[in-house]
Amino acid sequence: MVRVFAFPGQGSQARGMGAGLFDEFPEHVRRADAILGYSIQDLCLDDNAGRLLSTRYTQPALFTVNALSFLKRRLAGEPMPDAFVGHSLGEYNALFAAGAFDFETGLRLVQKRGELMAEAAPGGMAAVLGLTAERVRQILTASGLRDIDVANYNGPTQTIIAGPRGSLEAAETWFCDDEVSYIPLNVSAAFHSRQMLAMIGEFAHFLEGFDYGPLRIPVIANVDAQPYVDGGIVSRLTAQVWKPVLWEDCIRTLIARGPLQFEEVGPGTVLTGLVSAIVREREPVAGPRAAQSAKVHGAIS
Repeated sequence: MVRVFAFPGQGSQARGMGAGLFDEFPEHVRRADAILGYSIQDLCLDDNAGRLLSTRYTQPALFTVNALSFLKRRLAGEPMPDAFVGHSLGEYNALFAAGAFDFETGLRLVQKRGELMAEAAPGGMAAVLGLTAERVRQILTASGLRDIDVANYNGPTQTIIAGPRGSLEAAETWFCDDEVSYIPLNVSAAFHSRQMLAMIGEFAHFLEGFDYGPLRIPVIANVDAQPYVDGGIVSRLTAQVWKPVLWEDCIRTLIARGPLQFEEVGPGTVLTGLVSAIVREREPVAGPRAAQSAKVHGAIS
């Protein structure tokens, strides 16, 4: 049995998340407030200004709640898992939990990431449900909408696409089918797409300003569905901003190691549902699909 802790990313945030955690970790809350310049507890619990929908606030908020959720498990005496994985922003929590950096460093990294992503050119994302990723790519090619990228390979029949809003609106007509759902997402930019390329130089420079420790537990990376190696954190986190999240392949990599004991650490159960769909396919081979996904994305970009 392979025990895996997984941390969610954007989309799992909700007002009231972290209730009870902030009182248990007052020192972490104090440090977070000092770094961010606002009350992380007020943001997560009350969000009177509706800022949780803005990525510059969503990312620090989710990182904090995910991190405190993990620390609560450790404080309760739970043993470490066999591996960590995180979806997009959640990958920073996986690296924190594995020992790559401390809480404050992780928070500074996601704060900068959120700020830069919030300043990206306007764009959007949409979920395509009911089709395989291969079929989604075929339809995008047929549509001629070459400025749309696949952003997330989430599961056997869930794919997220990203690009300019006008193109995403035009794409919807290509996915009109009784068996298909096309759902525009409430985001301000085209994350995990070529539209993020403008920020990677500044973000890479920022990442290089920190020291990273060796990982105590394997972390599966979004960009290639393979374990992180020491010394590869900056390059992978830089690439992760604009390359697609190979979530399905990450889970297949873990399935190849043995039956999964999957535990979602943080708010919501989005990842648990995705993993259940992937496991039902019972295809534990990761490599070829991951390579194909990377190749296709590179060709589009």
